[in-house]
Amino acid sequence: MFILFFLIWVIFNGQFTAEIAAFGVVIAGAMYWFLCKFFNYSPRYDLFLWKKAPLLLQYMLTLIWEILKANLAVFRLIYTAEYELEPAVVHFKTDLRSTFAKVLLANSITLTPGTITVALTDNEYTVHCLDKELAEGISSSVFVKLLEKIEEKL
Repeated sequence: MFILFFLIWVIFNGQFTAEIAAFGVVIAGAMYWFLCKFFNYSPRYDLFLWKKAPLLLQYMLTLIWEILKANLAVFRLIYTAEYELEPAVVHFKTDLRSTFAKVLLANSITLTPGTITVALTDNEYTVHCLDKELAEGISSSVFVKLLEKIEEKL
């Protein structure tokens, strides 16, 4: 996180000099200290993110791909005159342990067109789908599998 703060400082300054770098180190350090002190952040979490970066990148790319596919599916559902939409509310449970993974799954479902996560209670999700076709396989989706992989070595 310290490196991210420093890079943001340099980018916002628009140039790189020794003076800007020195101030950047001090300001990034102060912000990192503040984050650790008041938001219960730790360097251990930085290490976790660094180790899981390839899987998190794969997750983001998969999310973008699924959003594109869902856009096409919703477009087809809306503009097909002979098909009548059948909205559905789906309840399912997962074996995800961390709050990070649970919330990431809920937000990913909501970001995907045609589905909205209505509630998340413990490990049970309530999802509203534009059509029952969009609800098929939601409990064993690629999102769940990737998040279980990310959680493997927590």
